[in-house]
Amino acid sequence: MPSGRLVRGRGLRKPLPSGAAPSFGVYLLGKPPPEVDWESRWLRWPDFRLPGDRAQAREVLREAWERAGAERVELACAGGRGRTGTALACLAVIDGVPAGEAVAYVREHYDSHAVETPWQKRYVARFSA
Repeated sequence: MPSGRLVRGRGLRKPLPSGAAPSFGVYLLGKPPPEVDWESRWLRWPDFRLPGDRAQAREVLREAWERAGAERVELACAGGRGRTGTALACLAVIDGVPAGEAVAYVREHYDSHAVETPWQKRYVARFSA
């Protein structure tokens, strides 16, 4: 993030990356996530869609951003691009990136294919910190 906060995005279909495990994770899935050895939150978010509860999404993403100031945080969905990219773009908005620039920011700094659908792009553009 521009502020220096580090948040790892990843796809759960891929092996856990090397390095230290996160202390907090947010899992963006349509069904409950697999068990992990660290504190986590499940945000119901079906593939190629938007979060089921947008107020809860704002709350959980705000918590992830706050915790990233002092902890290792990860955001993950199955593939690591659409939902994860959208959530990372929302964190970028919380971190001060203008909503209209957040998708481009995430594509430049995380994955050039992040935020996969037009409605995910609109969600980020309308997201407010």
